[in-house]
Amino acid sequence: MRPESGIGSAVPVPGPVPGPVPGPAREVDPAMLRQHPPLSYPFESVGLELHPRYAGLRERPLARVRLPYGDGAWLATRYEDVRTVLADRRFSLAEAMGRDQPRMRPVARTGAGLFSTEPPEHTRLRSLVAREFSARRVERLRDRARELAGELVDAFVAAGRPADLVADFAIPMPTTIICEVLGIPAEDHRRLWAWAETVLSAVTPGEVLAVEGRAFIEYLAGVLDLRGREPGPDLLTVLVRACREEGLITEEELLSIGCDLLIAGFVSTTNQIGNFFHQLLVNPAELQRLRRRPELIPKAVEELMRYVPLLTGFSLPRYATADVDLGGVTVRAGEAVMIATAAANRDPEVFEEPERLVLDRPDNPHVGFGHGVHYCIGAHLARLELQVAIETVLDRLPGLRLAVPESRLRWKEDAMVNGLQALPVAW
Repeated sequence: MRPESGIGSAVPVPGPVPGPVPGPAREVDPAMLRQHPPLSYPFESVGLELHPRYAGLRERPLARVRLPYGDGAWLATRYEDVRTVLADRRFSLAEAMGRDQPRMRPVARTGAGLFSTEPPEHTRLRSLVAREFSARRVERLRDRARELAGELVDAFVAAGRPADLVADFAIPMPTTIICEVLGIPAEDHRRLWAWAETVLSAVTPGEVLAVEGRAFIEYLAGVLDLRGREPGPDLLTVLVRACREEGLITEEELLSIGCDLLIAGFVSTTNQIGNFFHQLLVNPAELQRLRRRPELIPKAVEELMRYVPLLTGFSLPRYATADVDLGGVTVRAGEAVMIATAAANRDPEVFEEPERLVLDRPDNPHVGFGHGVHYCIGAHLARLELQVAIETVLDRLPGLRLAVPESRLRWKEDAMVNGLQALPVAW
């Protein structure tokens, strides 16, 4: 998922929780699934361990779930079913707008950006920014990413030990890069991270979320106005021109796209940098293997994307616009479907030894960046940043190790995105 506003508060829903339906999927009567009380969702978990319930759910065609707020939904956990939901146009993100969407906070998701539209509107909006995030354009940023990563390592090495690989490296690296691409002033980078933390916290009170959300929108509107008066070689300037000179998008769409790109442009990658290094540090043999064979880093990034569950059980709901057969179950028009990407990425029907981290996995069709028309537009940039982050830190810090026992690491609680609060390291 790319994080977006309008989701939050993981309040548990009371009620009976049925166990897995026994037997393989072909023996399950799909009609019986509607009679089961829905599962409370998302499942409670800490850190990067995938909740064991997902393995049982893959034996069902689908499962019924209910989040703290909104409609009930079907949950897809199998790889093929997840890919179908992501690619089949009959499962629509746009249909969620104006509905009582399944969600974790009282407020529902709104907007007219990349995460709330379908073709042809989505195609029109995406075409304005897709070129900037093409593989060729992104590759031009590799030298800058390496320069920045090196500067950050130099800074915390000079400051002494231990360093916090989250605050000192994982936050500023992708934040700086996306802000430079968009044209956000350097002095505002820390403010943006604070806003993102507030928006993506599941425990932010509604009134605080409303105030901070308005402040963020007002800030972004001010930057867009500045880019209109003082155009630069950045993506926000391109979008302002597309809106105010060429009439290709509305002011509402301009703001929505800006929000989507800004928040999604660094939050996921920041958390994954910390998560990936955690996995390498608690698997020192794999870390040393990458140090000896840095040519494996691109494959390692793909495997870590598959293996590490970024989301804490949340996905954007898609509503069926017609009756659709999904995994042997008829999803009726108007019903919501959610996907468990992390469960799909551990599906034994697709991945050999799915519960094992295999950094040189030869065939890795993971759905960590999505699939279909909503495939992550920033996937090339995220891959580059993750590759450079691992490459730079392993090269510059040959003795990299945890500075505290693993049991003392603290994971973010009640947040949509899995991540560490801090990752103290020595070298």
